[in-house]
Amino acid sequence: MSDQRNEFDHDKEPFGFRTLVVSFPVFFFVVLVALILVIDRSAFSSLNAAIPSFDSESHQKHTNELKQLEERASWWHIPDLEALPEGKEKEYILYGQQLIIHTSRFLGPNGSVRKLSNGMNCQNCHLDAGTKIWGNNYGGVRATYPKLRARSGKIEDIPKRINDCIQRSLNGKALERNSREMRAIVAYIDFLGSKVPKDTIPRGTGIHKLSYLQRPADPMRGKLVYETHCASCHGTNGEGMPAANGFEYVNPPLWGDLSYNTGAGMYRLSRLAGYVKYNMPYGVRYPDFRLSDAECWDVAAFINSQPRPVMDISGDWPDISKKPVDHPFGPFIDGFSEQQHKYGPFGPIEQAARLVQKK
Repeated sequence: MSDQRNEFDHDKEPFGFRTLVVSFPVFFFVVLVALILVIDRSAFSSLNAAIPSFDSESHQKHTNELKQLEERASWWHIPDLEALPEGKEKEYILYGQQLIIHTSRFLGPNGSVRKLSNGMNCQNCHLDAGTKIWGNNYGGVRATYPKLRARSGKIEDIPKRINDCIQRSLNGKALERNSREMRAIVAYIDFLGSKVPKDTIPRGTGIHKLSYLQRPADPMRGKLVYETHCASCHGTNGEGMPAANGFEYVNPPLWGDLSYNTGAGMYRLSRLAGYVKYNMPYGVRYPDFRLSDAECWDVAAFINSQPRPVMDISGDWPDISKKPVDHPFGPFIDGFSEQQHKYGPFGPIEQAARLVQKK
């Protein structure tokens, strides 16, 4: 019996060993697969936790940051004048800047170079030497000129545009195109727009476009706004505040013989109202403002209802269909009165013009 049992046991041992040898790879494979699944599941869970959902707070924050970056990139950025290398070009640009800031010292009634303007400075309308955001700045001029202007019906370059300002806003005489002063002003304006791509208009350049009122602008309401917010700087009678040197104005006259004439851009209500919004009273800077849209329209109506020099504009707008909705002088092709073209409401005039364009 003993011998038989030993033989039997001897025969079974090799069989068990072989089974174990064959089974071990299978067992190892199963364990390996299980480990991989556990690791994958953990990694997948970590990945899910790391990626915010579309509606998550972090995703929204990231989206807002991108929008802010895009918006900042679309605004006009003022070039650094001090970074220019020393030389003749920089001297010209700096001289042009001084001509904008102190126009009257050089070109006013007692000007050291010419006597051809009313005593106002270009900076009185083009704030901070033409660099203030929404302050009627020069940022988009270089990129958009030469261009066809409907007011003259001709292609105009920058010197022509500068002389328009001198003859209209400064109620003066044209500056010689080849003069040192004209070349310097052009050089300065070119410099301010040197980073702006051709035929583009960055945000913040020129004057803010104000939404139209649903009613006519009211000069009598505007008189109250003027007395409250404007008279302390521009005078009770719009006479302005002369500088101590007697050559120029700290704050310009807004009507009267020494103010802009009826051919100036500021004599259009939309231009003056938009200018007031983010610049007046003095010290206001975008995005802050002191006056409501309605107050801006009304005070512009009051200022432009006051007497001022009259310019012969018979040559303006040779194609009368191109006149802006707030050009205050007829004839017009749309059937609206001269009164409505001056004070509004302008929405119906613009809507009628769009219908005509569609036909």
